[in-house]
Amino acid sequence: MKIVVIGGTGLIGSKVVDLLKQQNHDAIAAAPSTGVDTITGEGLADVMVGTDIVVDVSNSPSFEEKAATDFFWTAGKNITAAEVAAGVRHHIALSVVGTDRLQDSGYFRAKLLQERHIKSAPIPYTLVHATQFFEFLRAIAQFSVIDGAVRLPPVQFQPMAAQDVARAIVDVALAAPLQGTIEVAGPEIFTLDEPVRRVLALDGDPRAVIADPAAPYFGIAVSDRSLAPDAGARLGTTSLDWWLANASTPPAR
Repeated sequence: MKIVVIGGTGLIGSKVVDLLKQQNHDAIAAAPSTGVDTITGEGLADVMVGTDIVVDVSNSPSFEEKAATDFFWTAGKNITAAEVAAGVRHHIALSVVGTDRLQDSGYFRAKLLQERHIKSAPIPYTLVHATQFFEFLRAIAQFSVIDGAVRLPPVQFQPMAAQDVARAIVDVALAAPLQGTIEVAGPEIFTLDEPVRRVLALDGDPRAVIADPAAPYFGIAVSDRSLAPDAGARLGTTSLDWWLANASTPPAR
């Protein structure tokens, strides 16, 4: 089958493309660097010709509400129009566990708008809600520095490896559309501060990681279950210990 992966050169998209190619599918990485721009529409109609399935793992380059809203709304309309013209049979989009519970964030309001557009479009769809990736732990730390320390709310947190996210997306893409949402998460439950503390220790980063119930998560208040999947989520197999030992890449010094 021909499968177009929008955002196919990024962290998740490149892994999705590789896994699909290993199964002998015609997987196309669609991104501005490969001549496909979902905002301007450049190359979109051409790449969709003969496409059976579209996987969208692209993301807004900004977390600011207006920029993110403009990105998801414009890209969504352009993608849907190209899919309809090409007769695409299944649209898969990557989103975030807890999107509907994080609506104090302008970015997550934009993500919810993206999801609503997909649900209202004529293309059969499946939404994949993933927990945060191990690969994002350093960014969480960097965003959460207050007076030289990393302050994080000790809420439930079930992060997962990017490779496990990609495997889940491939499985969903090759199955029938759900017309609904599937959640995917890591195999272990922590509090948010724990894995961040461990990755900074691996890096030799001296900053303290403080569990602070009053601390925000990316600028918004969260409850104990805001970031956690519901019962029945599909679980990845990669443990944090294995990832730290084998896949984590400490920053250059």
